[in-house]
Parts: sequence; structure tokens; C-alpha cells
Amino acid sequence: MTVDTTVEIATSREDAEAVDAVRAHHAELSGALTLRTTTLTSAAAAVADSAGRAERARHDLVEWCRAELVPHALAEETAMYPAAQSLPEGRLLVSGMLADHAVLTGLVGDLADAVDPVVAAGAARALHVLFESHLAKENDLLLPLLLASPAVSVADLLQGMHTVLGGHEAFEAAPGRAPEVAPADVTREEDAAHGRHRCTCGGSEEAGHPELDARSIPHAIRHATIFGALDAVSPGAGLVLVAPHDPLPLLAQAADRYDGAFTVDYLERGPEAWRLLLTRVAPGT
Repeated sequence: MTVDTTVEIATSREDAEAVDAVRAHHAELSGALTLRTTTLTSAAAAVADSAGRAERARHDLVEWCRAELVPHALAEETAMYPAAQSLPEGRLLVSGMLADHAVLTGLVGDLADAVDPVVAAGAARALHVLFESHLAKENDLLLPLLLASPAVSVADLLQGMHTVLGGHEAFEAAPGRAPEVAPADVTREEDAAHGRHRCTCGGSEEAGHPELDARSIPHAIRHATIFGALDAVSPGAGLVLVAPHDPLPLLAQAADRYDGAFTVDYLERGPEAWRLLLTRVAPGT
């Protein structure tokens, strides 16, 4: 997903904050879809693995799409797109966005009907590629258009989406729910006392876990994208995060957001990349 870096002029502070919140939620959706797609395609490609893991991944992706992605698209059609469609510059853009929604919904149906893991993985990949393109249009074209119009209140549109989604909390804050303060250094003894293992050896701990390379994600939406991916990690499963630096501020935010539900294992400590395995603690452990 790309984000336009040109200067945007907002008609009010509330509208600017609303656009940030929408983009943050887009990033979370992108992260969640990326993880689920990677999990499904990896399971489908694992010939030695049973079909059970691929089927669970397919089912998880379909359920997430029906609970999150499709309702989000319908909320946009109800609360946001009509405002853009009323602007001369937005009519053709909204028509294209509505066409994207129709294809996205069709791909979710294909996923739901897929029996063969490879077919399911293909549908998931197509869904992911289209969704990333769709979010880029919204972030870089639709939102700036709405933001620049004095006749449109993006804050009101956001509240309308919130209402349509039945009080969905994802829009209530922009990225950075927790203060961006790096935690104090943790010793190996403290790690052991809290059941955490921090090492630089790499090894086989990462085997079977999907990988998210945060280095290619724009900084403004990086944390939100990672949180979206972490939200999708099931208890007992994990995510390998590749970062351009030691992500101490992110880990502090994650500890606050997930209340210690993730353990952190360092697989590589720079200098080009930091690789961490974040594992969601299984119930009863």
C-alpha cells in the first residue's frame, strides 16, 4: 500500500484527524489481510503438510472478510462514497471504487466455495492485490478529494461509517494508541522470569510462521499495519516481523495494546534488519 506524500489542506482539524483515522484503519485491514493471505498460500504450497492447515486458513480468511472487509466496504458505500460522488471530480473515481467492491465481494465468494487449497490460495492472492490497489485509491485520491472540499465534513462521514458498522471501535483513534516511548532495557534474567526468550541465534523457531517485512511499509502507517497483522495471529501461532531497526517503541505499544499476550524472540539483531518472532500466548500456558 502506498501513501501520497503531497501536502493536503484540510478545512478543519477534525477532518484531518478523521482522515488519519481512516488511513490507520485501512492499514490495519491491510496487515490483517496480508497475514491471512500469506498463511493460506504457505499452507497450500506445503506439499508435506496436511490439507487441514490450508482449510483452517481458508476458513479464517473467509470469516474475517465477512466480518471486517465486506462490512467496511458496505459502510463506505453508504456513508462516504455518496459525498465523493456529489463532487464532479469524484464521480468516475467512485464508479471505479464501486466496481472494485463488486470484484472483492466476488473473490470472497470464490474463497468460500474453494475446495482445492491451490485454488483458494489463488483467490486469496487476487483478493490481496486488488485490496491493496483499492486502498491506495482511497488513501491517495478519494480522501484528499473529500478533505479539500469545504462542502464535505470528513469527520461527519467517519461518524456515519461508525454508525453503519454498529459502533466499530477501529475508527476511534489514529495510529499510536499507546505513547511512543521505548521500554527500558530488559535483561536476560528478567526475560526468563517472564517466560520470554530473547536470542540472536535465529534457528528453527521461525519455521512455519508467516513473515511481515515492515521495511517496505510507509512509516506513517507502519505500526497500524503491523497491529492489523498481529490481530490476525491465533493463540499459539506467531508472526516473524522484519524491521529496519530495533522496534522498541512498537513493542511498547504492542505490550500495552495486547496486555502481554505476545512473547518476543529476537532472531536477528541488525545491522541491516531486525527479525523478531512474536508469538501469541496460548490459553493455559
